[in-house]
Amino acid sequence: MLRRPSPAMRIVSLAPNVTSILLALGAGRELVGVSKWCKEVAPVGRRPQVGDCWKMDVREVMRLMPTLLIGSVPFATETVASILNEPVAFVAINPRSLADIETDIRTLARLVNRATAGEKLIHKMRSDFESLARQAKQFRERPRPRVYCEAWPHPRISSPPWVNELIEMAGGDAVVPAGAKVTDENVALARPDVIVLAWTAAGARSKPSSALRNAAWRDVPAVRAGRVVVIRDELLNTPGPPLVEGARQLFRAIHHEAELNGGPTGARGKRR
Repeated sequence: MLRRPSPAMRIVSLAPNVTSILLALGAGRELVGVSKWCKEVAPVGRRPQVGDCWKMDVREVMRLMPTLLIGSVPFATETVASILNEPVAFVAINPRSLADIETDIRTLARLVNRATAGEKLIHKMRSDFESLARQAKQFRERPRPRVYCEAWPHPRISSPPWVNELIEMAGGDAVVPAGAKVTDENVALARPDVIVLAWTAAGARSKPSSALRNAAWRDVPAVRAGRVVVIRDELLNTPGPPLVEGARQLFRAIHHEAELNGGPTGARGKRR
C-alpha cells in the first residue's frame, strides 16, 4: 500500500533566536514567516513579518497556513491565548543558560529533521566560545575586570543569565545578579570597571551618556575611566548563534588593550 507523502512543514517563527537557529540549521525552506525583529539577526529575505510574541494579529499568521508556530519567552498572555485557540501546533522555548540554548538547538533540529546539523552547530558554537576563553587566559596575571551589563534602563534590568556566562568566559566578573531589576545604588556599590549597554530592541542606540552623566555613578571606576561600551542588543539578547559575535565584543569591552592590539577576529563593539 502506497503511503501518502507527509505534508510540507510550514514554520512561522515568533522570535529572533528561533529564526537564527532554524536558518543556521539549514531549515530556510520550512520557514515561511518571521517576527518583525528577526531581520536584525538573520538573513530572512522577503519572508512575511508577523509581529512578535508580545503583539501580533493571529489571523495574519494563520493566512500563511503554518503547520507549526515556534516562539520564545517572554510572551504576552493574550498572545499565547490567541495562539492556543487556533488549530496549529505551538512550541515555546525558555532559555536561561548556554546549556539551555544547546537544548533548544537540539529540540529545533529534531523538529525539522536536522539532528546532525544541530550537533554541528552546537560543536561550532562551543569551539568558538572555547577559543575566546583561551584568549582571555592571557590576562590571568591581573585582577579580572568587574562588569555590569544592562539590558534595559528604566527600570534598570541587568542582562540575561547567559550574558553573565559570556562575561566570565571572556575573562570578566559579572557584578550583579543576571536578569534582575537593579538600582543605581546596587551598581554603584558593585563598582564595575566596565559598563556594557545592550538595551533590548535598541540595536546600537543605547546611550552611554545615561551612565556617564549619572551623578550616582560618578565614583564608579567604569564611569571615571570612560569605559562605557555599547554592544548591539541582538548580539547579547538573542539566545542562539548571534551570541558568538556578542562574546567577541564582550571580550573587547572587557580587555580594551586587546581592542587596541586587534584582539580576536570579528566586528568591534561600538564605543560612544
